[in-house]
Amino acid sequence: MKKALVLGLVAFAASSFVAFGDIIPTLDSVTGSSPNFTWNYKANVTVDETVNTGDFFTIYDFSAIMPTTTNQPAGWTFSTALVGPTPALVSPTDNASLWNLTWTYNGAPIAGAAALGTFSAVTNTDQLKQGQFTAEASRSGAPAGTKIDNIGNVSVPVPESTSLLPLIGVCGAALYFAPRLRRQRA
Repeated sequence: MKKALVLGLVAFAASSFVAFGDIIPTLDSVTGSSPNFTWNYKANVTVDETVNTGDFFTIYDFSAIMPTTTNQPAGWTFSTALVGPTPALVSPTDNASLWNLTWTYNGAPIAGAAALGTFSAVTNTDQLKQGQFTAEASRSGAPAGTKIDNIGNVSVPVPESTSLLPLIGVCGAALYFAPRLRRQRA
């Protein structure tokens, strides 16, 4: 009985130290002023993972307006889509009316752990909310070359139209009811 308990604890401890590989983008800063705010993301690849040609990460529901100004490290290509692209083994929340940002790698392998650089996109707001990202890269260890998909949270801009909706509603109500209130007083 004691032997089974000890073996069970050893197996649990060993499984706790298994390293998983990920590409992880995080919001570093938002700079600029209205109407051009630059959202700067830093991305890293973790231990036991390699970024190979074709590997990518996507930030979902970035903006209602498609970003036209972007910046990325050498070897990375920027693209946008209203849906996806999404790695096969994850299921993010993806609003089909908001643009997704994707950076795809096209260079020599980058072994983790490593900083991948700064990835930037310009939009019209500096207001943020919680969003999601997904990524796909390749395992460095056994079995080498296996695709690893991951999903996580990242800050994204609040879509401009939804941030102004309460203000537009109040102004619209005031315009609608103001003439009617004047008629009642007369």
